Amino acid sequence: MLDAATTAQLKTYLANLRTPVELVATLDDSPKSAEMRTLVENVVEQSPLLSARYDGHADRVPSFAIRRADGTAETQFAGLPLGHEFTSLVLALLHMGGHPPKEEAELLESVKALEGSFKFDTFFSLSCQNCPDVIQAINIMAALNPGVSHVAIDGAMFREEVETRKVMAVPAVYLNGEPFGQGRMDLSQIMAKLDTGTITRAAEKIAAMEPFEVLVVGGGPAGAAAAIYAARKGFRTGVVAERFGGQVLDTMGIENFISIQHTEGPKLVAQLEQHVREYDVDILNLQTAAELIPAGADGLHEVKLASGASLKAKTLILSTGARWRQMNVPGEEEYRNKGVAYCPHCDGPLYKGKRTAVIGGGNSGVEAAIDLAGIVAHVTLIEFDSQLRADAVLQKKLRSLPNVDIITSALSTEVIGDGEKVQALVYTDRKTDESHRIDLDGIFVQIGLVPNTEWLKGPLTLSPRGEIEIDAHNATNIPGVFAAGDVTTVPYKQIIVAMGEGTKAGLSAFDHIIRH
Repeated sequence: MLDAATTAQLKTYLANLRTPVELVATLDDSPKSAEMRTLVENVVEQSPLLSARYDGHADRVPSFAIRRADGTAETQFAGLPLGHEFTSLVLALLHMGGHPPKEEAELLESVKALEGSFKFDTFFSLSCQNCPDVIQAINIMAALNPGVSHVAIDGAMFREEVETRKVMAVPAVYLNGEPFGQGRMDLSQIMAKLDTGTITRAAEKIAAMEPFEVLVVGGGPAGAAAAIYAARKGFRTGVVAERFGGQVLDTMGIENFISIQHTEGPKLVAQLEQHVREYDVDILNLQTAAELIPAGADGLHEVKLASGASLKAKTLILSTGARWRQMNVPGEEEYRNKGVAYCPHCDGPLYKGKRTAVIGGGNSGVEAAIDLAGIVAHVTLIEFDSQLRADAVLQKKLRSLPNVDIITSALSTEVIGDGEKVQALVYTDRKTDESHRIDLDGIFVQIGLVPNTEWLKGPLTLSPRGEIEIDAHNATNIPGVFAAGDVTTVPYKQIIVAMGEGTKAGLSAFDHIIRH
């Protein structure tokens, strides 16, 4: 089940166990149960503090619980936690075994102080890069608070339950049987939903902060680079972000980051955050910028936050990035996460054997169609232009697949459903003006990006597309306010470009401060 290299690595990690942990498996005679038994056996062999039983009575088969030996805490995996979820397995073992989670002490104390009963179910897929963060966060809660229990459920293995609960996007989290959240969430985000006082306390903490010399708004690659360069100059630097990492968190494979042949978005974000935290930088996560007030007589720019707090700084670097563009057609929002999806890697396995469409003929759309073709029954790729815009090598691969149709010169006009899930997509042939309907179960939208600048309309000069206009030094029309990354007019929305732009913005902020 585990190769030699993985086994050796696991043994090294499990040396950090402090107290005994028991794995309790619920199995039957199926091949999947046999695989799970092998996995459990492989794992317990790596530490004398681990033991296993095979007499469990869980509701889902196969599954296994990771239980503190004294019975005070437990979390479960219904399915094989391999692929992206192997790290979740390792961390669950460590945290149940007394190894402290790498989270802020104040946040962990909030988890311990939660009162009540919280029964979480999380549906995941092994190809989902967003799922581990959610599963690991709730597993930490289960390890720290006896009132919290958690079952991580492989949607591909328990398809009947997926159909019953109408799960059409992962990660999908249920609390005490009711929908709790969809998509990536970290521990602080989950706690913010459970403990409303978290937001108030964070706002009070922010309001008490002294002005920064450099305040970076946005925590993606551009923001991280800007913060590092500003902090290295010795400036008091802060990063305020809705979620550190930004859109890179939703990126699966990264193969064009020069010098690193392959990595994945969440892994790169973890490295970025670790690098930023090596410097004296205040990272204020889960904060949404709401308004920019240019500097007045005090020479300080102000950023008002949605929480009600505000921050001031001598210079600002705006790097709020961009988000997936929506079709903006009737039915799209109604059936979001009910058949309309934006992450084929995450949600593709839920559509195994079904008919799907991909909207968009650029690299992202064609890559999505190629990936889905190996999972679903059929893929229809729909492109507005008269031809696909993806790289030739991707187009060649796409056209070689037997279960893919390509429709060009097509304008998507409506998503049709039965009130619970998607049933069809309607498009207009732009050459003939004829309307067509495609019956299907899922629609994956891959049509580019929209800059996150709604909160900036007014004081800043924006392009017709809503991007922040900058000069060669990343300066905006407001002195002391700079911008970098996908939110700006800089061409080529690439991670490595954003990092370079963030670097330029950080150096430009330094130059501005020493000259003024």
